[in-house]
Amino acid sequence: MTDSAPPGRAASSAGDDDWLRTVGASAASAARAPADLLGEYLPLLADAAIHGRRPDPWELDAVRELGRRAAAHGVGAGRAVDLYLSAAWRLWRRLPLVARSSDPEKVRRAAEAVLRVLDDAVGVLVDGHQSERRDMIRREETLRAEFVDDLLRGNADVSAMVERAEPFGVDLGKPHHVALVAPRDPDCDVARAAIVLERAAVNRFGDREVLVATKDGRVVVLLPGSGTPAGGPDVGEELQRDMVRLRIAGRWRVAAGRAFAGAYGVARSYEECRESLTFADRLHLDDDVVHARDLLVYRVLARDQAAIADLVRDVLGPLAAVRGGPEVLLETLQVYFAAGDVATEAARRLHVSVRTVTYRLSRVAQLTGYRVSRPDQRFSLQTAVLGARLLEWPASPLPADG
Repeated sequence: MTDSAPPGRAASSAGDDDWLRTVGASAASAARAPADLLGEYLPLLADAAIHGRRPDPWELDAVRELGRRAAAHGVGAGRAVDLYLSAAWRLWRRLPLVARSSDPEKVRRAAEAVLRVLDDAVGVLVDGHQSERRDMIRREETLRAEFVDDLLRGNADVSAMVERAEPFGVDLGKPHHVALVAPRDPDCDVARAAIVLERAAVNRFGDREVLVATKDGRVVVLLPGSGTPAGGPDVGEELQRDMVRLRIAGRWRVAAGRAFAGAYGVARSYEECRESLTFADRLHLDDDVVHARDLLVYRVLARDQAAIADLVRDVLGPLAAVRGGPEVLLETLQVYFAAGDVATEAARRLHVSVRTVTYRLSRVAQLTGYRVSRPDQRFSLQTAVLGARLLEWPASPLPADG
């Protein structure tokens, strides 16, 4: 194929379009773009050069639609513009008017007319391309949000979810972790955190089996269950480190769920994360990373609120009779259990003497009848203390007897 006018060929008007098709095919080959994206652009250029005519608004609207079509078919804006520029200079070289005229003024007017059309056409082409890209992004965001909602709810049709997951690069037959990143400050930018964490997750795990979205004011991160080897870095801790390394402003808490297979497994891991964040808030934990596996006991207790309320009432209720309230004795029990039943360590953490700790434990035994020195009674005491923290007692009243 050659870009020079064939011998003896003379096109006198834009209607002689065989040579225009040749120009279009040559430009499309050079730009590696479909020739049909040119539409009626080349006749517009030829008409401008030969007759000096500017395009009508409806003709430019047609070029704008070609820009939208280019975006929809995955042709980048740069490649589409390259196609139009390549077609323009190829057409200019083959225009009989330019090739044959010895009048500089006539050539100047033809060039000016062609450049005007080129400028108009490229402008609306890019505008159409950008408009379609924005629409595509909005559609993708809507589809992603709907997919994530259904996936995390776990009550959608499984076969349909498997099919919907494929465009996002998620194989629901494999195990996945869910992690929730929740803001702890009111000025945290959740949308920005989602963008930054998605880049970090894709860099570490690749662009398959990874999905990042926002839901209920938190960042949801879906990661492959096999991505973290046994004994290797923890998912929650890795995300927290990413947030520090990438300087995401504000204080955040990461809740990491266990990995489960299947569509329902994702919903299960997500529910673990939600409950972990709830427990962390209720228990006033200061940890930046909480793990569902570490809070399983609270999940067990929370499943029968009436029973745990009865336990708290029966075991710890007598402490409410203490002058000033039960908070000091409850705190002592909690710290004592956390210190491994070592009174000296509990005293250090409470900033009191060992004698004070032993006195308080004796006072608990006197009021409740439960002693930390007896294994069966110690278990009841510790479970009741966990339940009290879970129910936020005594700050909140216990649920009424059923």
